[in-house]
Amino acid sequence: MRRTPASSVPLPLETKGVPRNDWATLRTLFPYLWVYKWRVMAALGALIGAKLANVGVPLVLKQLIDQLAIDPANPKALLVLPLGALVAYGLLRLSTTLFTELREFLFARVTQRAVRTIALQVFRHLHALSLRFHLNRQTGGMTRDIERGTRGVNSLISYSLFNVLPTLVEITLVLGYLVLNYDIWFTIITAVALVSYIAFTVIVTEWRTHFRRTMNDLDSKANTKAIDSLINYETVKYFGNEDYEAKRYDQGLQSYENAAVRSQTSLSVLNTGQSLIIATAVTLILWRATEGVIAGTMTLGDLVLVNSFMIQLYIPLNFLGVIYREIKQSLADMERLFSLLDQNREVADSPGAQPLATDAVKGARVEFSHVEFSYEAKRQILFDVDFTIPAGTTTAVVGHSGSGKSTLSRLLFRFYDVNGGSIRIDGQDLRAITQASLRAAIGIVPQDTVLFNDSIEYNIAYGKPGASHEDIVAAARAASIHDFIESLPDGYKTMVGERGLKLSGGEKQRVAIARTLLKNPAILIFDEATSALDSKAEQAIQAQLKEIAKDRTTLVIAHRLSTIADAQQIIVLDHGKIVERGTHGTLLAARGLYAQMWERQLARPDEELASPPLELAK
Repeated sequence: MRRTPASSVPLPLETKGVPRNDWATLRTLFPYLWVYKWRVMAALGALIGAKLANVGVPLVLKQLIDQLAIDPANPKALLVLPLGALVAYGLLRLSTTLFTELREFLFARVTQRAVRTIALQVFRHLHALSLRFHLNRQTGGMTRDIERGTRGVNSLISYSLFNVLPTLVEITLVLGYLVLNYDIWFTIITAVALVSYIAFTVIVTEWRTHFRRTMNDLDSKANTKAIDSLINYETVKYFGNEDYEAKRYDQGLQSYENAAVRSQTSLSVLNTGQSLIIATAVTLILWRATEGVIAGTMTLGDLVLVNSFMIQLYIPLNFLGVIYREIKQSLADMERLFSLLDQNREVADSPGAQPLATDAVKGARVEFSHVEFSYEAKRQILFDVDFTIPAGTTTAVVGHSGSGKSTLSRLLFRFYDVNGGSIRIDGQDLRAITQASLRAAIGIVPQDTVLFNDSIEYNIAYGKPGASHEDIVAAARAASIHDFIESLPDGYKTMVGERGLKLSGGEKQRVAIARTLLKNPAILIFDEATSALDSKAEQAIQAQLKEIAKDRTTLVIAHRLSTIADAQQIIVLDHGKIVERGTHGTLLAARGLYAQMWERQLARPDEELASPPLELAK
């Protein structure tokens, strides 16, 4: 069978503004299955073969019983005919199992590849969504939705193709045989029972579906509270709010408990009604068959045949209600999974986007041209920001908290698109180049460094996956963290813990610096890169940063003005506007906002530019 990569199935079209229903979910799922169309067709053939063999078993059993009633004076017939029927009976039983297992074998690859492909595409799509989506997400609930959704795909395929479809095939074969060979009442009783059973099951299950949806919502909310509380373990401990967090979690569990009880109660109603319909149908069928035997219009073999047919139908029908409920539950779970795929990619590569062409050695020219930006329509962040960073030079941006400094780095990475103006690198508009090539050319050392729960070596190597150990060590030396790592018992294999919490703030920041050094990008962004370091470590790392920035285009976002005094250009932002620009010397001579911030930091050198003094605000 032809193998298809997990990434080969195109993403489903986004359904903007259209509520997803069960058919929409099934239409989204179908292309993932049809990739293996020949396996699907072969599995369906095996399914039909299994049901033909299964229906043939009662027919052979009827012949066996009827042959036992022949004249005892004919020993040859007594020896041969029942023996042939017995062999045929055994072969049909074996064929049923063989065809069933063949169907399972053929479809195993289809099911697992569909689950893998969907999970992978959801994962890729989540990474492709904008920062705005991820700032608003609730990680605990979202991961639970993905987990249930992928499990729902497996369940839906198993229940629908391995249970519902075989049952429908068997029902068709049985009804056809009854119509052709027996009194019409057998067909009527069987058909009415089937229709009543299916209608009752569908109606009651539809009524019960909202209980499942409610349980999903409450389960996600409870899980979100638990994950959020555990992630913020230290904060909980700082304020002694363990009982408060337990109560919040228990409120979610209590709501889920109540919904689960209502769901179980409605399940009892469904099971009772189903059993009543089946019991009534079986009783009426046996009554008609017994009358036929007494009247001589039917043989004992016919009675056994009809009874066997009803038992064979009863067993899958008894589970049909459970299967239908599971299918509806799987569809409800998959609905939330596919709704993640329906999330609009706010920032996407434009058609025909080209890779960024830049010189990794000499850096690149970066231009912010009359940029306007707002995270929300009612609150604009940047106003007509216009400046250029010449290739191979360093530009620093300073200003009080909330002035829009970090927004510049997010726009340069194209986490958001500008509302007005443009950002260009070597004359290429960011909206006309691929995001992958853009981000490959930029390295950042953020103010708040978050590490993966893995080893120090893994976190440094993340800047350049596949880098050699020697390159990783060289980057660590350049970031002045190699000696510290070597002093640890496990060295570079030391685990850093969830979000890197086993390391101090300064250690995490030096790992982030090493990671960026290993990436060796054309453009560097230092977003208050040494804010978590003490003065001695800061001086050591500043020297290293200046060395690596020598031939790179560098954007430095700083609150300690002493660290950017030798920048070729300093931009002063205030409430999203450029109010001053120039070198350190010219800005001090201008006696403006920068000079006043400089004087404040001389008096209080460790103070961050949290807000301007009252006289500056005026």
